[in-house]
Amino acid sequence: MSEPSIRAELGTRAEKLDGADELAAKRAEFVLDTVSDHAADAAGVYLDGNSLGALPAAVPGRVEDVVRRQWGELRIRSWTEGGWWTAPERIGDRIAPLVGAAAGQIVVGDSTSVNVFKAVVGAVRLARHGDAARDEIVVDATTFPTDGYIAESAARMTGCTLRPVTPAEAPGVLGKRTAAVLLNHVDYRTGRLHDLPALTAAAHEAGAYVVWDLCHSAGALSVGLDAHGVDLAVGCTYKYLNGGPGSPAYLYVRRDLQDRFDSPLPGWNSHAEPFGMRPDFAPAPGAPRGRVGTPDILSMLALEAALEVWDGVSIEAVRAKSLALTDFFLQCVTAYVPEGRVECVTPRPHDERGSQIALRCADAGEVMPRLIERGVVGDFRHPDVLRFGFTPLYVGFADVERAARVLAEVLAEGPAPTA
Repeated sequence: MSEPSIRAELGTRAEKLDGADELAAKRAEFVLDTVSDHAADAAGVYLDGNSLGALPAAVPGRVEDVVRRQWGELRIRSWTEGGWWTAPERIGDRIAPLVGAAAGQIVVGDSTSVNVFKAVVGAVRLARHGDAARDEIVVDATTFPTDGYIAESAARMTGCTLRPVTPAEAPGVLGKRTAAVLLNHVDYRTGRLHDLPALTAAAHEAGAYVVWDLCHSAGALSVGLDAHGVDLAVGCTYKYLNGGPGSPAYLYVRRDLQDRFDSPLPGWNSHAEPFGMRPDFAPAPGAPRGRVGTPDILSMLALEAALEVWDGVSIEAVRAKSLALTDFFLQCVTAYVPEGRVECVTPRPHDERGSQIALRCADAGEVMPRLIERGVVGDFRHPDVLRFGFTPLYVGFADVERAARVLAEVLAEGPAPTA
């Protein structure tokens, strides 16, 4: 089949898929750009929502109200009248359904790094409550660097040995010494989805507590924290949850563990009587035990407004579209890109794939800037990976086809000329 025929066929297929997309109307709830390519004006293709989600259209107006009215007029009264004080738990309850958790188990606040620290040290303390001899932390050796840094520091502080292994190797090294296990649900480089149910069960069989990092899965696929008995979990909100740059992260503590969760960062916000100003710490009951200090209200309430785009959306529909988008992208790449020019490092089986596609490309560091110049925005991961994230709430199938076509055009041009 000729190249024009292939393009026509895939373009028609994209139109049909977009026409049948039950989430298509959600696109209008986001602020998306228009760029000019070398043929005609066309919508920009934003495939970096796995780093920073697009802006939900309702957020600017809400932030203006928070600044002008709640802060500007009500001032300190907004802690009560504006619901500022209860925002960490209230927003946590909005996130809960997206990760398969019942209300009352998630608190929003601090960064992912801070919450990883709370969770890992808390997990070690939970394990040692039943067996003081547990002195090992198992960590995903392929993890995002910060998780590794935090785990190593937590090990030093708790007198534990750190044992880095791949998630696939984890079940084979768990034992009587294992206190805590820190794993990523989706690998940030390759998009590989790890088996949360099986790995959680393996940790529990060894008597250990597991902490899952959900940064690259929450808002893109089903997680099932409650259903699979996950102990603790953390995640950011600026990727698939579209909370904005630096938006606060969250901490999940399973309900039956909350009264034993001993946070290494007790603060006045996590005190049972925060305004009692007592010299001795008494932990608050429930999810607030995971709080520390005064919440970042501006970012917190911007996140709350952003989460409104999830009203009426099932995570199952999001997952189904995610898989369809990534399948279609791979089909288009295969059709458009010369064989051997890129290599897909993301697993093709659906049960092993997150919501991104990572392509190994020898000159990836040069290719990505040229894609971005033409309105196709993904990102580059050292040394040779082109990474494309697919956010089902605002990415369509025509976007996918255009992204693959522009990628093929850039690759066909060869290396950029040197000055």
